[in-house]
Parts: sequence; structure tokens; C-alpha cells
Amino acid sequence: MYSKDLIRGTLRTIVLKLLSENGQMYGYEITQKVKELSSGEIQLTFGALYPTLHKLEKEGVLTTTSKEVDHRTRKYYALTSRGNETARIKIQEYFDFTRTMNLIMTS
Repeated sequence: MYSKDLIRGTLRTIVLKLLSENGQMYGYEITQKVKELSSGEIQLTFGALYPTLHKLEKEGVLTTTSKEVDHRTRKYYALTSRGNETARIKIQEYFDFTRTMNLIMTS
């Protein structure tokens, strides 16, 4: 399990990456996908995820649609065109940053 600080610093990028690959997802689906992809090493809480989703929506990076599933309303998140560009930039920034961190940590 990783520290909350590391997850907090990468959560935005994680969400953008997942939505860029999967089109649209709902909150629980995002938490389960992260858990699956990280072999259980990263377990997002709803208390961390939903404020990030709401902030991205407010910034115009995400759009939402609601669908009724099993008599419950489920809110799906998807990237806007601006969101797709933001995702591309943030993902590249992540790879550049980790490359630089590796240089520092291995010197």
C-alpha cells in the first residue's frame, strides 16, 4: 500500500488516464479498475475520488451523464475534448517526472 501523499499527487492523472482509455466510467468502476490494475496496491477511497471528479468536472475537463441501472441512478464520467488534451499532457508530465525522479534516486 502506498502513502496517501503519493496517491493524492497522482489521482488526477490516474483518473484522466482511465477515462481516456475507457470512454466513460462511474465512480465505483474507477476504484475497482485502479485496484485491479495495481494488484490491490492502490485502493482509492470515495472521499478522495469524488472531490477529484467534481473538480475536474468544474474545470470543464469532464462531463457527466446519469443512467438508471437496477432502479438506481448511476453517474458516468467522460472526458470532454479539453479533457482529452489535458489527459495527454498530464500523462506525459507523469512519465517525464518519474524519469527525472529515477535519475535522482539512482545517482
